[in-house]
Amino acid sequence: MGKLMGYARVSTRAQDTDRQVADLLAAGVRRDDLYVDHGVSGAHAQRPQFDKALDALHEGDTLVVTTLDRLGRSTSNMLSLADELRTEQVNLRVLNLGGGNVDTGTPMGSMVFTVMAALAQMELEIKRERVNDSNTKRRDAGMDLGGRRPIFSDSQIANARRLIEQGQPASHVARDLRMSRATLYRRIANLDAQQWIAMHPGRTDD
Repeated sequence: MGKLMGYARVSTRAQDTDRQVADLLAAGVRRDDLYVDHGVSGAHAQRPQFDKALDALHEGDTLVVTTLDRLGRSTSNMLSLADELRTEQVNLRVLNLGGGNVDTGTPMGSMVFTVMAALAQMELEIKRERVNDSNTKRRDAGMDLGGRRPIFSDSQIANARRLIEQGQPASHVARDLRMSRATLYRRIANLDAQQWIAMHPGRTDD
């Protein structure tokens, strides 16, 4: 019977791997067969301890991780790794995948791993799509996305002026545009001046 090789990883050095290590030990991994990366992102190309764990694996061994995301953030990479391990007759065991313990050493475990990896990636894509959709809606509404301040068109300022003329409090209108009331007044004054000049092209100051 082959060895159980455990791998744990945290993305920042401020985090600790105590829980992951405890779960791996409880699953039967010997402490001498534990490999831990600190302060390394799953998307990072260089994971020294992970590479050592892979080098230590031999035919019949099993690589054990607590959750699927310890292996990386890309479904294609995870599935590619699983295929590489399978080619070398090394199994992959995820202690918490879809609420259960999944081992690619069994036909059912292999199928479940493939399906759950695809679902995990789909969930990530859905979250990314929601964020992009929210940013698009905020951008279309002229709202601040946390980066550069939005540049408001003259028509938006004119609409703001109409709202104030209709009785809306200037402070509320300014707040909706994510600008100060003083800035809004200044923009309205500039717009009024531009419109006056446009209507009196031949007039100049004496």
